[in-house]
Amino acid sequence: MNAVQISPTTALSPEAFREALMAKGAYYHIHHPYQIDMVEGRATPEQIRGWVANRFYYQVMIPQKDAALLANCPDADTRRRWIQRLLDHDGRDEDAGGIEAWLTLGEAVGLTRDELWSQQHVLPGVRFAVDAYVNFVRRASWQEGAISSLTELFAPLAHQSRLDTWPGHYPWIDEAGYGYFRKRLKEARRDVEHGLEVALTVCTTVETQQRALEILQFKLDVLWSMLDAMTLAYQLGRPPYHSVTERAVFHRGLA
Repeated sequence: MNAVQISPTTALSPEAFREALMAKGAYYHIHHPYQIDMVEGRATPEQIRGWVANRFYYQVMIPQKDAALLANCPDADTRRRWIQRLLDHDGRDEDAGGIEAWLTLGEAVGLTRDELWSQQHVLPGVRFAVDAYVNFVRRASWQEGAISSLTELFAPLAHQSRLDTWPGHYPWIDEAGYGYFRKRLKEARRDVEHGLEVALTVCTTVETQQRALEILQFKLDVLWSMLDAMTLAYQLGRPPYHSVTERAVFHRGLA
């Protein structure tokens, strides 16, 4: 897929800018070899569990990211719309939320809730990538924070591919674990409409459009780097400090 080029002097039309954002899907983590192996049935139980355990850190940090964006946003109408993302993960009323759904996925692949909450499996490379994302949103304007969420443009394809392929490849995974992916299929499509609306509204100059594309690339880098860390640990057998100890001595996070 060829990236849409922005002229140094002329901003893209809204349609062309949207196309430029969509073109970034060529770098979405669904194309990472680790993801491809999972979808095509080559992943081991350890690799599946490693992915679920490490992605749980991403899941629990997303509400903090969204709370940071809300704190930076002075517009009440925007806050009323954006807060739904936080509730989607933390839960509300009859909806237990995405974090609870991910815990169910963890149990479905053979992890315990205590393991997930302890973060004992979260690799430093994953933690650093996720923390970089959350800290970016804390420091950025709320508009730039919203733009960083635009990887959701490509998320439905990832969720659907797992629903389509995992049950056949991995019959040992409890069916109850797939609830998270079904839940996010609907939510991601809704959320991306708001994020796109923000991007198309505020990015009307060459500079702001280039900045938006760079922000989206940063978020893609975050997701790709997480899988690079998992590749080293679970596919290549080179977890942190593997050359000096077999113990998982890496830190569990600093308050």
